[in-house]
Amino acid sequence: MIGVIYNLLLWLALPLLLPYHAYRSLSRGRRTAFLERFGRIPAQELDLVGNGGTILVHAVSVGETNAALPLLKGIRKRFPGKKIVISNVTETGRSVAQKSNAADLCIYFPFDYPFAVRSILKSIDPELVVIMETEIWPNFIGVARDMGIPVLLANGRISDRSFGRYLRLSWFFRPVLQRLAALCMQTPVDAERICAIGAPSSAVHVGGNLKYDIPVLKADQQQVAAIKEKYGIPADCFVFAAASTHEGEEAQVLAAYRELVRQTPQSFLILAPRHPERAAGVGELVKKEGFPFRFRSALKDSERLVAGGILLLDTVGELAGLYRACDLVFVGGSLVPTGGHNPLEPAACMVPVLFGPHMENFREIEGLFLKHGGPEVQVADAQGLTTALLRLAADPSGREEAGRRAAGILLESAGATERHLDVMAGLLGEGRQRG
Repeated sequence: MIGVIYNLLLWLALPLLLPYHAYRSLSRGRRTAFLERFGRIPAQELDLVGNGGTILVHAVSVGETNAALPLLKGIRKRFPGKKIVISNVTETGRSVAQKSNAADLCIYFPFDYPFAVRSILKSIDPELVVIMETEIWPNFIGVARDMGIPVLLANGRISDRSFGRYLRLSWFFRPVLQRLAALCMQTPVDAERICAIGAPSSAVHVGGNLKYDIPVLKADQQQVAAIKEKYGIPADCFVFAAASTHEGEEAQVLAAYRELVRQTPQSFLILAPRHPERAAGVGELVKKEGFPFRFRSALKDSERLVAGGILLLDTVGELAGLYRACDLVFVGGSLVPTGGHNPLEPAACMVPVLFGPHMENFREIEGLFLKHGGPEVQVADAQGLTTALLRLAADPSGREEAGRRAAGILLESAGATERHLDVMAGLLGEGRQRG
């Protein structure tokens, strides 16, 4: 009965879904990809994966795609004969997936209509489906199970904020969770929570967090110089990055940066809004504040930017590379109550990291940073960001030590990829027996 009501609501929502999806896509300069979202993949693309021997990995957007990259590399190594297909919901996630070259084929995840799901799964014919983090799509999971395709929930987590909502709706989620072949949760707490919501304890594993399994590598002087030259960043500047910022944070970052430039004129800011489509509005704010700046998309070859200026990143997939040329990174979504973003990528470059008080979506990672880096890595507000920025800009040895401590978090917490691959190996052995 629950499934009938869910599907009825999906069909009733269709007249609203189509124009909304078209508007969201076109207003952001993206293609709608309706054919793929309704289960149709061009034959020439399917030729890239051939027949059978395929693992489908679903990662909704940028964060999930980046988290999946260590796993995708692990799949290549552990199961070299398998083809990899990665699906995304957002254009930004798809762009990151394509640029990573980690998959044989990148597609859009279908709308959760049974006919669309069945069409996609018949076309790709995966031996195993891996869904990153807590993406629970009832029809997709149910149809895959009915077709004999095991589905693994990977890198699963249930945040403090979402646990209560899931628990109240456990009557809806319980039958869906019980159709999953296995669930690899990040922590014992996540495992307890998913069981409380309705997952069978026999299928739940504590796999750790895949986000820790990125390689730690500090750029040498030649690499830093090459990155700065590519992006026109002045060679002798202190480079500060404000990454994944949300509305309300850019003004606070610019206020802190103004104080930095006042005290250290040879400074430079890389400003990267979380959603690139916001870049035009952020550009208006930067212009109003009087800073010289250039959009990344408008940056010309061999163009030189100036000290005290700003590179406004309005592209996707370049931020991780830019971290290697930074002296300090502030990770946004944390000065405003959006739950924060992942600070591990800059840490992997041995760059010191700051974040604000709103890290609800990354409690475990927040705790490790506070444990290893001390309370000074977390700033309470705009004034706290300014104080920490000025302090670290004036303390090169302190920055180096903070970068080493941040990288140590990754080195100490690695190993989730192998644990996930062990579970996947067992599921691949079951294969079509699950129908």
